Amino acid sequence: MRPAWLMLSFVAACASAPARDTSAGALEPVAFLAGEWEATTPEGDVRESWGPPRGGAMLGTSHTVTGGRTVFFEYVRIEARATGLVYLASPLGRHPPTAFALVESDRDRVVFENPTHDFPQRVVYERKGDRLEASIEGTENGSARTATWSYRRVK
Repeated sequence: MRPAWLMLSFVAACASAPARDTSAGALEPVAFLAGEWEATTPEGDVRESWGPPRGGAMLGTSHTVTGGRTVFFEYVRIEARATGLVYLASPLGRHPPTAFALVESDRDRVVFENPTHDFPQRVVYERKGDRLEASIEGTENGSARTATWSYRRVK
């Protein structure tokens, strides 16, 4: 028979061990976003950064600089929920964030939608080698509108 202190030590070690992150599989469709991405646009230099899947979410930021000044920023995250993946955007740090549900995904492309949002109604990301194409799409004031960014991976 083992001493009681040895058994208690084993139980305590198991209870305090960190739980394995099982959400990584749920976030697999968007894992290709992880990393640093840059684009030069007429509005300024844009950097979009995505952390790796962790704890049921991927956290990201977008930061646009023109003439040495921040002209736009956005906090974004993708969460694994019981209903599926959800993209949450907070332009200029506004709260609460706007939610877009994942409606399409394959190995290198994801599409999120929120048909009730004013603009955009769709957020699309597509990896093309070391490039990332991102767009927001929808209707604004009765007219179709699309904004697109072509990012290159920051080495």
